[in-house]
Amino acid sequence: MPNYPDSLIKSILRSTKTIAMVGASGNEMRPSYFAMKYLLDKGFLIDPINPSLAGKEILGRKVYASLAEVPGPIDMVDIFRGADAAPGIVREAIAENSRLAIKVIWMQLGVISEEAAQLAEAAGFTVIMDRCPKIEHGRFSGEIGWMGVNRRVIDNRKPALFGKGGSLSRG
Repeated sequence: MPNYPDSLIKSILRSTKTIAMVGASGNEMRPSYFAMKYLLDKGFLIDPINPSLAGKEILGRKVYASLAEVPGPIDMVDIFRGADAAPGIVREAIAENSRLAIKVIWMQLGVISEEAAQLAEAAGFTVIMDRCPKIEHGRFSGEIGWMGVNRRVIDNRKPALFGKGGSLSRG
């Protein structure tokens, strides 16, 4: 797994408002579906990209066949496709960037493409590979810690960041 500073991941997640999720699925059992649901619930605006579902909706969001159809702007392109598809997706992002104003190319867990990363970096994009924005958001918000992942202890105590009832508290 490529190593990225936490400060970079946090900065991307804080500054990102709109995400084009390439490879979004309407199947609620697919990782892209629950990643999309989580990110929507956290306030991100998601434009799902899936040619076989174009014109339909996933979680109330219109599905587009390609980045060329997204009205934009887009802060991040989240690639939920195999590594072999990543260079083509990056080429499309480069071609559409004057209209979409993309800042980040994010490749999901297991998606590692040095070719795509080099193309994206040469075009001025920030690149993240082999990570999931849903997992990273949960890690930084403390939600993953509920299961003991961050503390290496499994229990049901919520982190101190949350008060009674799971709401955010400062105390």
